[in-house]
Amino acid sequence: MNPWLHGAVYGAGLLGFMMTVGALASWYERKFTAVVQNRLGPNVVGPFGVYQPIADAIKMLRKEEIIPRDADRPLYLLAPWIPTFLVLISAAAVPFGGYYAADGHWQSTWLVADLDLGVLWLLAVSGLMVFPIWMAGWSGNNKYALLAGMRMVAQGISYEIPMVLTALVPVIAVGSMSISDIVAYQAEHGWLIWKLPGIGLVAFVFFYLASLAESNRIPFDIPEAESELVGGVLVEYTGMRFGIVLLSEYLHTLVASIVASALFLGGGHMPFLSAMLPWWTAPIFMLLKVGALFFSIYWVRWSWVRYRADQLMELCWYWMVPISLAMVMATALMVTGGWL
Repeated sequence: MNPWLHGAVYGAGLLGFMMTVGALASWYERKFTAVVQNRLGPNVVGPFGVYQPIADAIKMLRKEEIIPRDADRPLYLLAPWIPTFLVLISAAAVPFGGYYAADGHWQSTWLVADLDLGVLWLLAVSGLMVFPIWMAGWSGNNKYALLAGMRMVAQGISYEIPMVLTALVPVIAVGSMSISDIVAYQAEHGWLIWKLPGIGLVAFVFFYLASLAESNRIPFDIPEAESELVGGVLVEYTGMRFGIVLLSEYLHTLVASIVASALFLGGGHMPFLSAMLPWWTAPIFMLLKVGALFFSIYWVRWSWVRYRADQLMELCWYWMVPISLAMVMATALMVTGGWL
């Protein structure tokens, strides 16, 4: 297939999948929360309330768009859309499928672009997320939103460090920054969460926690602490711009689950089964792993209380950063010593 046509077809499919899951995630979270809190949740619009995201979108599209008088209008209007764009393009380098070729090597499929620097691409795009949040907080000319934006910048920059360091663990172990190569290595040698004794599991947990902080989910939702900052950076936003920021958070959670599955859990590979089952089962295995991580994120969200800002920074700088550095050094020693 022509590379441009391949990118367009797979890109459109990925975009449709992620937007659909992002919309349904709001329904899923409310139903999950209802179970945790012993109430009903959405149950009127459609079977089991599954059409509730459509009703919410119609409601927000019909709401009046109010722009503060002293706002920085260009930045105010642009800021909500950038996070969604960044999240969507970040998943382009992750393979969702694969199969064992005739020579016995794993061949990754179902990806928009097989980048040699796929991990660097993901981390670079993820690092840009703090800019639109800061834009949203500053441009509305609201002190609460400004404080929320400052908190998000501090949190994003801090937790980006352990995220990068833990992502380097599979890169060093495999010797490649291509996500396809990392998945293929795990398909042929074992998942890195178990392949690296102790290190793989801790690196996976730290990557998972840093992803929660990057996606602004409880217990790391300091920028949107309602009891302190009203609505965070969304204080001055109404209508669909308010909704698109919430959608970007759900999409960020989805992408974090996808990337963690690819880097540490073998992507679409399943031990013993992938060699016996046809190629079309690999995307199913990938979705099962992503779904399990997605479910765990909401379980953590509604089981833990919010950290204070000082506790959040202490967890990152006192614990996660030093341990992540040690894991990177240990992985490099294992590679140079021939233990991998």
